[in-house]
Amino acid sequence: MDERRMLGIIVVNYASAGLLAENLTATAAAVPDARIVVVDNRSTPEERARVEALSVANGWRLVPMDDNAGFGGGVNAGAAVAFDELGVTDILLLNPDARIDGRSVAALSAATAEGPSVASPRVEDAAGRVWFAGMDVYLGDGSMGGPRRRREHPDARRLPWLSGACLWFTHEAWDLTGGFDDAYFLYWEDVDISVRAARAGARLLVVDDALAVHDEGGTHRASAQRPEAKSELYYYYNIRNRLLFAGLLLDAADAEAWSRTAWSNARQVLLRGGRRQFLRPIAPLRAAWRGVRDGRRLLAQAGSQRGPAV
Repeated sequence: MDERRMLGIIVVNYASAGLLAENLTATAAAVPDARIVVVDNRSTPEERARVEALSVANGWRLVPMDDNAGFGGGVNAGAAVAFDELGVTDILLLNPDARIDGRSVAALSAATAEGPSVASPRVEDAAGRVWFAGMDVYLGDGSMGGPRRRREHPDARRLPWLSGACLWFTHEAWDLTGGFDDAYFLYWEDVDISVRAARAGARLLVVDDALAVHDEGGTHRASAQRPEAKSELYYYYNIRNRLLFAGLLLDAADAEAWSRTAWSNARQVLLRGGRRQFLRPIAPLRAAWRGVRDGRRLLAQAGSQRGPAV
């Protein structure tokens, strides 16, 4: 990085000390000049002790939370320490199940050298398959699509967003957003902050020369299910927060369209976990029902706070 800039790497942990030992230690070794901040959302005393020991052994700054503040709340706490106490100029958010090398960090730094910027590397899974290379949310129905859909439907109304699995903010871009909206708790908060950053004038960048490796779902995979299955938490917050996003950031017509498609969207979210889970469907169906119910309530509550039409 430019000697005038200093990077802080922020990882929000919840019961994932083993992943920190595997991934964050590798990233810290690859980027030795970065300041490492670990935000530990409280799970168990044993987990807190493991994270404390890792942090002491590696010289990481530990931010111990009194409870589970979720991803956005955890990042906000870590960013306050990184910017205000450690004096960093840029932050890189990294999931416990993700890692990045020094060359890719340098590419992200170079890409964000001018003006308020939010940037993501290309992200691959452990098998080398592309997991993230840019994504859009489509205003007509709230569905998601990647670069291929963008090429096939160039005139569709869409909002680009960047994944929080590995996400760079310049200090200026962070200040423009005011940080994450912790109302989301988990999932969609990266869509929200991407849209708010772009509306405030920050650049959203996917830096193809940078690569991160992400073992998707490593922090939330349900051990009793097949590997592709998702947790009830995953289903609930993905379904709920799509509607919360619509209420907070879309105009009334688009928000209503997203509400009408809530159940078809919920079905698509559930199918991400494979069909075998429906042999015992109570947990996923319960998550879907609660997600639609609570999401519609939040959408209605947020109606008076909706921004201008897009």
